[in-house]
Amino acid sequence: MRFLLATDAWHPQINGVVRTLTHLVAELRRAGHEVLVVSPADFRTLPCPTYPEIRLSLTTPGRLARRIRSFAPDVVHVATEGPIGLSARAAARRLELPLTTSFHTRFPEYLRRRAPVPERLTYALLRRFHAPAAACLVPTAQVRRELAARGFTRLVTWTRGVDRALFRPRPGVDLGLKGPVFLCVGRVAPEKGLEAFLDLDLPGSKLVVGGGPALTSLKARYPDVRFIGSKVGDELVDHYNAADVFVFPSRTDTFGIVLLEALACGIPVAAFPEPGPVEVIAETSAGVLDEDLRAACLKALTLDPADALERSEAFTWAACAERFVEVAALALANHPVAVARPTFARRISARLFTRPKHQPPGM
Repeated sequence: MRFLLATDAWHPQINGVVRTLTHLVAELRRAGHEVLVVSPADFRTLPCPTYPEIRLSLTTPGRLARRIRSFAPDVVHVATEGPIGLSARAAARRLELPLTTSFHTRFPEYLRRRAPVPERLTYALLRRFHAPAAACLVPTAQVRRELAARGFTRLVTWTRGVDRALFRPRPGVDLGLKGPVFLCVGRVAPEKGLEAFLDLDLPGSKLVVGGGPALTSLKARYPDVRFIGSKVGDELVDHYNAADVFVFPSRTDTFGIVLLEALACGIPVAAFPEPGPVEVIAETSAGVLDEDLRAACLKALTLDPADALERSEAFTWAACAERFVEVAALALANHPVAVARPTFARRISARLFTRPKHQPPGM
């Protein structure tokens, strides 16, 4: 298949959306699909107010339509609700192409923490944004239920993966911190709820890996916490392996790929019982979920790292990409163009479905 993936989140940003899309594109290409990524790298950009690390693209549906026509995709996937996503959505509809979208971020909650904008208003706008899609992919079953209750339709669960060739146990890593070490990895921003972790009375040391707009202020407020900025690759893996417990204080994330990265390094998780942690930890001994985050952290110290490592094996990027293709294939086969041309529909089905597949839940 030929996929055009439109996203406002792309390199050099470091976040879960970029990680997801990067691995998705790699897996799709590895499987023989053709992918064109349309990102802020293709346009002039302006810094996002209050978050200059994020660049907002200056583009239009007309420019996106020309790019789409040139590539001639089978399916257009809009990954984000920013300027590129809006323009790609409009262009795909104008060109009558199959369209899928994905919901990665609880943007209404993020915005509410930064400005007096009612969540119900932002959710109404997002509901309208995703409504024309043949499928809206969401990261967990709980997020799917929450969005369905808000009136979103055609929701499909689409989980995440982890690169276990990179994220793996590395015994003996020592950063010179007093143990036990409690680690948090992610954007240092108001919506991440880091204070819920930083305020805890815990033994040993607290370590925070990540950059963001709140980094300077939090470093000043919490001088006893080790803030080291963003890390990638082997350096990031070493910092996971230096920890005894991975702490995930966010109440706004829809998933949390960092949870999988920690588990793949054999690090138990402590978190609030929010959708991402509930999906990842499930009924296992890989972590502790509790409204009392301190209690979760202390109990996680007693868990067996082998259980964390075992749980990570349930998540692969290959399965993530396969699910994406299944949804796109159904969107293409059920598109009005295919319905109006039965021979076209049969050809698409024969090309896409080389073995019997069940219909993805939620479609």
